[in-house]
Amino acid sequence: MTEATIQQLAEVIGGSQRLVVLTGAGVSKESGIPTFRDALDGLWAKYDPTQLATPRAFQANPKLVWDWYQYRRELVGKCEPNPGHYALAQLENLLPQVIIVTQNVDGFHQMAGSTDVICLHGDVRKDKCFANCQGNPTYADVAQLTWDKESGPPLCPHCKTAYLRPDVVWFEEALPQDALYRAVDLSQQADVMLVIGTKGAVYPAAQLPRYAVEAGATVMEINPQRSDINYLATHWLPMPSGEALPQILDLIRKAKMA
Repeated sequence: MTEATIQQLAEVIGGSQRLVVLTGAGVSKESGIPTFRDALDGLWAKYDPTQLATPRAFQANPKLVWDWYQYRRELVGKCEPNPGHYALAQLENLLPQVIIVTQNVDGFHQMAGSTDVICLHGDVRKDKCFANCQGNPTYADVAQLTWDKESGPPLCPHCKTAYLRPDVVWFEEALPQDALYRAVDLSQQADVMLVIGTKGAVYPAAQLPRYAVEAGATVMEINPQRSDINYLATHWLPMPSGEALPQILDLIRKAKMA
């Protein structure tokens, strides 16, 4: 049954003109990156995510929040894109459109070579001014700055009054409007949406497959476990994406060459 499902997914994806791929934490977990809550271990086990990932938490204790994100960045730095990331990137050579919409903040899709990635929840590799002093977002390159790392985050080099913070979406914050609007628009234009490694429980990202179905797209899911949006999928492949996607890619390549 699994082989048949892989073949079915390859046929549908291979015929797509407007493919949108929605990825979640499961894709990153296959690379060895702990999920958001799994990263709260060791010294961080006593904290709740809502104590660390809100604007109020950062204002109350900027050093604590900054140190936790530095720890998370170190975890990401020890990992690398997996075969699933690379397979999605290589699909761009075979299809007219491949858009990645991701809830992940590690940048692994871009590192693997995907050229059109919509980051709904930001990018943990980047930093921005907490006050967005020169527009939202106001980025700064921390690697170019010198500061007392024991005291907390560096000050923004532009305004020199607000701290820099990770460019990720915290609790109580809205998603970047441009990214969200584009993701919704493309979901409504897609002929195929492939949902990978997400539980389908975090909104508004979980709404995107519904938009796609309502617009007439075929929705398919690759996920070892059933998700909250599994009922929308015409095909469900219960496999890790790092195993499934290279096989699907290979079948599409062979079909295109036939």
